[in-house]
Amino acid sequence: MLMPHPAVLRRLLKEYEAAAVNEPADATGEPGPRTRDLAYTLCVSTGTRDVRRALETARRHLAAAPEPVAGAAHAAVAD
Repeated sequence: MLMPHPAVLRRLLKEYEAAAVNEPADATGEPGPRTRDLAYTLCVSTGTRDVRRALETARRHLAAAPEPVAGAAHAAVAD
């Protein structure tokens, strides 16, 4: 199965966790729209159908991934 780049997965996790804490629930008590969108994206990205499983899979994948090198993702290529 294809997995997103670890940097993308890290960003998704960070955004999901922030939204889950900071975004108010909707009128029915369900997570807000941003949290739902991020949960869906995590599920698609990890090949799961449940956000808890998506979070577990993403964290397991990131634990096995090498740590990013500071500034490597944004290094400019000189012509």
